[in-house]
Amino acid sequence: MGGFRPVADVLEYLAGEWEAERGVRDLGSGEEGGFTGTTVFRPREEGAGLLHLESGSFTWRGVARPASRTLLFLPGPVPGTADVRFSDGRPFHGLDLTTGHHLAEHPCAADLYRGEFCVLDADHWHTVWRVGGPAKDLVLTTRYARAR
Repeated sequence: MGGFRPVADVLEYLAGEWEAERGVRDLGSGEEGGFTGTTVFRPREEGAGLLHLESGSFTWRGVARPASRTLLFLPGPVPGTADVRFSDGRPFHGLDLTTGHHLAEHPCAADLYRGEFCVLDADHWHTVWRVGGPAKDLVLTTRYARAR
């Protein structure tokens, strides 16, 4: 792979519809599962920023179930960055892709989420989240491709 693609404005880059494919691996048990679906970043009705709407199917232990989540991507403290929040407004993490690469952390009760964001080109990016805690040892890798 030949490096990361800098993004001048993360909200502008993310806007639109993306095909999403996520692999989930439990490092403790060796079990694997995954998510396949779409992620839509659309303007928020309540103000600036984007509404992140993810929907699709999550398969774990051979059982597929509908899955969805909603996040808020608000303008960040520096132009071109984002402040990512849960749907209820609680802080999740910052996001700065001006170098095409960003590392984030989010403590959640006894667990720690460490994320890496990489922009590959105008139509492809991916994330890798490592989740560790007393009962969790997971790696979640999501690849996004702009829907055509």
